[in-house]
Amino acid sequence: MKSKIRQGDTVEVMSGNYKGESGEVQSVICKKNDRGHEDPNKTYVIIAGVNLIKKHQRRTGNVKTQVGIIEREGPIHISNVRLISSQED
Repeated sequence: MKSKIRQGDTVEVMSGNYKGESGEVQSVICKKNDRGHEDPNKTYVIIAGVNLIKKHQRRTGNVKTQVGIIEREGPIHISNVRLISSQED
């Protein structure tokens, strides 16, 4: 079952710590079940500026990566968001 929420849509958070906040969907994450099909119970969205988490990143060898405390958006389950406006193709 495909979701009505897609990348670029504007959504509002319905429950949780960020209730009432809205933003643009950056990505939709659909995890698969053991048979390889998309599981509707494991669908998450990443919304710009909402559910910010801090990740502590240390240097790994000679690879040039961002080092220190990185603040980024975390995933929110798709059942906790409501579509406000969709981006038309």
